[in-house]
Amino acid sequence: MNVVSFIASRLLQMVPVLIGVSIVVFLAIHMVPGDPVELMMHGRATPEGLAAARAELGLDQPLLVQYWNFISGAVVGDLGTSIVQKAPVSEVVGERILPTVLLLVMSSIFAIALALPLAIVSARRADQPIDHAIRLGGMIGFAMPPFWIGIVVMLTFGIWLDWFPISGYGRTFWAHVYHLVLPSFTVALFLAPILLQSLRAAILDVMTADYIEVARAKGLSERRILVKHALRNALIPVTTILAVNIGWLLSGAVVVEYLFSFPGLGSLLVRAAGQRDYAVIQGLSVTFAVLVLVVNLIADLACMAIDKRVARA
Repeated sequence: MNVVSFIASRLLQMVPVLIGVSIVVFLAIHMVPGDPVELMMHGRATPEGLAAARAELGLDQPLLVQYWNFISGAVVGDLGTSIVQKAPVSEVVGERILPTVLLLVMSSIFAIALALPLAIVSARRADQPIDHAIRLGGMIGFAMPPFWIGIVVMLTFGIWLDWFPISGYGRTFWAHVYHLVLPSFTVALFLAPILLQSLRAAILDVMTADYIEVARAKGLSERRILVKHALRNALIPVTTILAVNIGWLLSGAVVVEYLFSFPGLGSLLVRAAGQRDYAVIQGLSVTFAVLVLVVNLIADLACMAIDKRVARA
């Protein structure tokens, strides 16, 4: 299968997934008790005022009509208007999508930087005390909740040592990076244990393969074998693991963004949920779904580039 037909096939597969996500989110939002219009009016509006506001926002229409209005607008990029901010949802989401993408990218870089050397040491010293210690540390890290990790990171590096800011985003690119260090490191700390186990297993599997024994017989050094063969083949499971866990990574980013007062999609979702801002919640859900699908598509393309056998399959 060539790349163009593969991409076209995956894009077609995304359509029913996005429709399914939009239906589930739409129904879930409308089943939650409470009236967003009353929250918006702070409970001070008359019944006539509430009815007029609902009519203006289209909330007085049947659910099927409301869903059709949402999905037909989403197809052309119109995600509706925020009930609270009185601004197009596409603009509200667009302002915050880049910070979240940067957070995910930096978190992935930190996680790989943490997991890769530990996985190499663990694989080369398999079943030795250092291997058991590394694996135990990974299990402990995986068991820790993101908000607790974030609090510890914030207290240690942001307050006691005062190395990095604990909130905000900055105005320049390098200020963005500087403000992203602690949130990204927090997300990386609960992503790294997953990568560690996957990398260790992949390296062990490669290092026991027949062609590795042939390379050893030819006199190649262990370092060259590790770099040229083991790590290259380990890139595929790492790429796949990152893609598969992007949804879980986004859920962790929601907690971390709220904890660090970071202006990304996660903190926007928390605020919109508290304010019952239907349009923003629906728009964010579709945005998250698109991010997950696009990241998985990119991961598949990366695997095809790393190993031509994947492309031929």
